Amino acid sequence: MIKDTSAQDTVVTPTMGRKLRLPMVLGLAGLLTSALVWASLGHDSSIRSVDSKDLRMATVTRGTLVRDIATTGKIVAANAPVLYSTEQGVVTLLSQPGDEVEQGQVVAQIDSPKLRSRFQQEQSVFAAMESDLERAKLDARREQLRVSQVLDMAKVDLEAADRESRRGDQLIENSLISRIDFEKGKDELHKANLLHQHALQEVDLMRDTLTFELKNRALEVDRQALVVTELARQIAALDIKAPVKGIIGNWLVEQKARIGASQPMLTVVDLSAFEAELAVPESYADDLGIGMDVELSFGSVTVMGHLSSISPEVRNREVTARVRFEAIDSLSLRQNQRLSARVLLENRPNVLMVKRGDFLNRGGATAFVMNDDMVQRTAVTLGARSMSEIEVIDGAKEGDVWVISGTETFKNDTQIQIR
Repeated sequence: MIKDTSAQDTVVTPTMGRKLRLPMVLGLAGLLTSALVWASLGHDSSIRSVDSKDLRMATVTRGTLVRDIATTGKIVAANAPVLYSTEQGVVTLLSQPGDEVEQGQVVAQIDSPKLRSRFQQEQSVFAAMESDLERAKLDARREQLRVSQVLDMAKVDLEAADRESRRGDQLIENSLISRIDFEKGKDELHKANLLHQHALQEVDLMRDTLTFELKNRALEVDRQALVVTELARQIAALDIKAPVKGIIGNWLVEQKARIGASQPMLTVVDLSAFEAELAVPESYADDLGIGMDVELSFGSVTVMGHLSSISPEVRNREVTARVRFEAIDSLSLRQNQRLSARVLLENRPNVLMVKRGDFLNRGGATAFVMNDDMVQRTAVTLGARSMSEIEVIDGAKEGDVWVISGTETFKNDTQIQIR
């Protein structure tokens, strides 16, 4: 038979530690269970807990809300005239792009042989017409002398006929002449009187005729003088002068190029007058108005201006607006220099407002309001918005604290605990 192992068994006496192990395990399990039960009774397990370091708060305040538009733009010359050719010819550009020029300085010249030839021809015609006018004056004096002689002879004949008529009167009284000779003397007197009256009328008519002819000749000479003066002006205009003090912008034609009349040649930029050109999103186009204040920022320098013009068309979903401002001495401006701007649309005094935040991305119909260590989702009504703040119409009171950033972790919860 096979013997059992009873001969190999050893009796072990239990120690104090082994006796207490089981009660300790049971007691620890009881404590954990009690803690879990207490936690479940004291706190709702459905409330989310968020660290306050991940959130940004803002207080609802009352004050003046400045409604504005943030945009960017560039500096443009308010006065940058383009110089055009006055005549067809060959252009000589006397100033390089970037050269400083004074007002009235010749910056380009146009050589127009056709215009100069016409000017000389018209000058010759003018000189010939002046000679013809002087000749006409001499002829008028000659004609006046001739009719004066006729008038004088008629006057002499009238005086002689009158004397013979008076002699005839005396002779007929003494019956020394016949009635026929007497009547013949009266006829001679009447004839001399008519000739004298006709001579007077001819003198007046000749005077008026000569005056009229000389006046016409003088008007023709004056017209030709105007033609010569205009051509002289066009000759002088071949010297293209800078209309303002500034710098040469760009050449629009090549040196010694043959150009036509009214062709652009170069630009002159007036450095004393700048404007800001802003690109405003088309969604704000209806809010813009001439004269609105604009805050222009050139780095650390801020300058105030006002809207001077608004483009009536939309390009690339933007509306172009011009801002006129007074430059200060400490501000160095250059063409096409970039800047940032803030168009001040309106001021809303005595309104509740809060700083902008990402809660607006959730539709802006609800806000998360702090209440001790809890955040409560609250329905709100928002109004006008600015770059940094937004008007609160309903759903809040002054002094409320809102969670304005970090709300993406709240999801759809109505209450969140802040730790």
